[in-house]
Amino acid sequence: MDKTAKISYDDKSIDLPLITGTENERAIDIAALRGSTKIVTLDPGYGNTGSCKSEITYIDGEKGILRYRGYSVEDLCENSNFIEVCYLLIHGELPTAETLEQFSHKISNHTMVHEDIRKFYDAFPSHAHPMALLSSVVCSLSVFYQDSINPTDPNDVEISIFRLIAKITTIASYSYKTSIGQPLNYPDNSLDYSSNFLNMMFRIPCEDYEVDPDIAKALDLLFILHADHEQNCSTSTVRLVGSSQANIFAAVSAAICALWGPRHGGANQEVIKMLEWINKDGGNVKKYVEFAKDRENPFRLMGFGHRVYKNFDPRARIIKSYCDKILNKLGVNDPLLDIAKQLEEVALNDDYFKEKKLYPNVDFYSGIIYRAIGFPVDMFTVLFAIGRMPGWLAHWKEMMSDPKSKIGRPRQIYTGSTERKYIPMHKRTES
Repeated sequence: MDKTAKISYDDKSIDLPLITGTENERAIDIAALRGSTKIVTLDPGYGNTGSCKSEITYIDGEKGILRYRGYSVEDLCENSNFIEVCYLLIHGELPTAETLEQFSHKISNHTMVHEDIRKFYDAFPSHAHPMALLSSVVCSLSVFYQDSINPTDPNDVEISIFRLIAKITTIASYSYKTSIGQPLNYPDNSLDYSSNFLNMMFRIPCEDYEVDPDIAKALDLLFILHADHEQNCSTSTVRLVGSSQANIFAAVSAAICALWGPRHGGANQEVIKMLEWINKDGGNVKKYVEFAKDRENPFRLMGFGHRVYKNFDPRARIIKSYCDKILNKLGVNDPLLDIAKQLEEVALNDDYFKEKKLYPNVDFYSGIIYRAIGFPVDMFTVLFAIGRMPGWLAHWKEMMSDPKSKIGRPRQIYTGSTERKYIPMHKRTES
C-alpha cells in the first residue's frame, strides 16, 4: 500500500503521496495540493522544495557524500578525467574506450568558433568582466549555429552539446586575452581538454609555451569537482529557462549569469578579495578569526561552511591535497597564500569552527589553486562555468526528455495593497 502524508487545515484534510528516492530520501508530492485545496506552499529560497526527480547527482550533506550517476567523486577524481565525466553525466553510464574516443573527437572538432565572433571582443570594453563576455557570446551561438537550436530535435541537441563543451574554453580564453591586450590563440586539438585551454590562455606568439602536465591535471580535477552539484541556483536556472523550450544556448547563457553572483560561483573570487583585505590590514589572521566569531561583527570568512554540507565538503578534501602539491611544485611566494594557510589551520583546529562545522569548502581551495596557476581573479567564476557545463547540459537534457516536465511557474503569496480606485493627478497629495 502506498504511503501518504495528511495535511490538515481548517476543518478539512488531504492525503498526499509520499515519494522515496533510491537513496531513501523522502518527499511529499504536493502537485495536487492547490487544485484540491486552493492552498500553496511558501518556501523562500526553495530550501525544502524538490522541483524535479533526477538521476544525475546525489548529495548527502550530513555525511559529506557527492556522487555523479552513482559514482563517488573521489573515485572519479582518482581514475577518470573531465571528458569522461562529461559523458557520464550527460549519458548516464561510463563509456567504453571506443565510445569515449569518439565523444572526445567530436568535442575537439568543435573547439573553434565562427570568425565573426572574434569581432565581438573588439566591441566590449577591455576591462569588461569575463563573465559578461562569456554569457553574451554563449547566447550569441544561437545566432551563429541556427542549424542546431531546435530543443526537441535529438540531432540538434547532440551537436549543440558538443559545441558548448568545446567552445566554452575558446570563448573564455578570448575574454582573457582581450582584457590584457594580447592576440587570441586558436585551439590546438592535439592537446587534451585542459591542456588546450591552458595553451589558449597563456601562450604568446613570441615565446615557446609548454603546458605543465601536473597543472593540467589539477585543472582537470577542478573541472570534475565542479561538474555538477544537484539543483543549485544556476542548474535550476537552466531547467527553468529550458522549461519554456528556449534553445540550449539561451538556457546555458542564463545559467552563466546565475553563476556569476557572489553567493554562488563568485564565492571563490570573494575568497581572494577577503585575503587581500586581511593582507592590507597587516595580515593579522587571529584578528579576523575573532571578528568571524563575533555575531555582532559584519565580517564573514569567505570559503568556509556550505549551505548543503554539514560536514567537510568532499570536494574540498580532494582539492586540498592537490593544492599542497601545486603550491610546492610552483614554489609560489605569495602573502595571500600564506594567509590562506593560516586560516585553514585555524578552521581545522579551532573548537568554534569545528562545532559550527565551518570547514574550508571547495571555493576556498579552488581560488588558491587558480591564483597559484596564474589565473586572474576575474576568471575564477569563468573556470567554474567551464567545469559546470556538463552538469547544466545533463539537467537540461533530462528535463527535456521527461514527459511530465512542465514550464516552470512558481506561485506566490501576495502581500500588496487590496483593490484601490485610481486617483486623478489633481487630487493627489504628497504622503
